[in-house]
Amino acid sequence: MLGSIQPQPIDAAPDGSFPLDKVAAKIKADDIHFARTKLLSLENTHNGKVLPREYLKAAWEFTRERGLGLHVDGARIFNAVVEYGCELKAITQYCDSFTICLSKGLGTPVGSLLVGSADYIKRANRWRKMTGGGMRQAGILAAAGLYALNNNVARLKDDHENAAWMAAQLREIGADVMRHDTNMLFVRVRDEHAAALGEFMKARGVLINASPVVRLVMHLDVNREQLTDVVKHWQAFLQR
Repeated sequence: MLGSIQPQPIDAAPDGSFPLDKVAAKIKADDIHFARTKLLSLENTHNGKVLPREYLKAAWEFTRERGLGLHVDGARIFNAVVEYGCELKAITQYCDSFTICLSKGLGTPVGSLLVGSADYIKRANRWRKMTGGGMRQAGILAAAGLYALNNNVARLKDDHENAAWMAAQLREIGADVMRHDTNMLFVRVRDEHAAALGEFMKARGVLINASPVVRLVMHLDVNREQLTDVVKHWQAFLQR
């Protein structure tokens, strides 16, 4: 309510993008009965999927033609950068603002960044203060973030390779791996087995999201030896 924002959800296409014809259909007419359409917000990566680079440019041109802002939820944007094999600016040139999560794949304890023009950040700082988001003595968190940006980006490739390896190993033992993209893989588990799998893994020191679709995410603190143990436990569960 504070921001007077009215979201208009759109179902993502299989590649994680929002079809621009569907976006166009959500743009409100200039009518006092409707909220003004002001912004298109994308996510890259989306459930591990990297948005096609040609789509990023097309979405940018789409918003320019219609007078919209374009924001990218880039919590895992460096996973996209590593997958593309490009510099960050090569993809962020196609947005007005974006976010970066310093934890998750980059491995800091906490922290996110909002990136935009100087005027945009000035306004964002005011909104942060209004909503109680100011922090004091935050330098130690900033130091962790700087270290991550300088040292932990290139190694995200290891997470992508671990996800691909894990997907192959689980398929080999008969698990129903739906897909893997960048640092994520998704495994289908029969409804009646999901809770039992969670308890089985927990008893062996492995915590997973026990549900009919298990999402496994690779990150800085997961190594191949640990993943090998998970595969062995999963196989033991399937062979009960």
